[in-house]
Amino acid sequence: MMRKIPKYILIVATTVIFLLSSCSPGSCFEETNAYVKAKFFLTSTSKAAAPDSITLYGVGRENSYVYLKALKVSQALMPLDASAENCSLVLKINGVNDTISFTYSTYSKLISKECGYAFYHSIETPEYTKHIIDTVIVVKSTITTLSEQNISIYY
Repeated sequence: MMRKIPKYILIVATTVIFLLSSCSPGSCFEETNAYVKAKFFLTSTSKAAAPDSITLYGVGRENSYVYLKALKVSQALMPLDASAENCSLVLKINGVNDTISFTYSTYSKLISKECGYAFYHSIETPEYTKHIIDTVIVVKSTITTLSEQNISIYY
């Protein structure tokens, strides 16, 4: 006479077998998104200074905010579209809108076997409006997954 195995034991056993037979030995713990990393500076003093608030979204994507009235952001992460050669973002600093437009080339970079590929970018000098932004300086033109500053925004 056979005993009926409880359903939860079958589920646990199946899950364990699946995990042990996986091709990949581990999970991805590395950053796989390459963002333009922007630091903020006051024009009057040239010292790093987080704005009181920022809002950031892509032009034509007004309902898809990267930041929405975020307080005291000292370094903003700005996404680029890997399927395009340019991207325009609306950056509202302390309630005043400006637009920053990036022109760039994109290439893929293997992060690891577990994480796969990431899209890196090489940016040119951005164009921008000057309502509150005074100057945008490219510090490092290669946009990677590392936490290195790419641009300085003086406002």
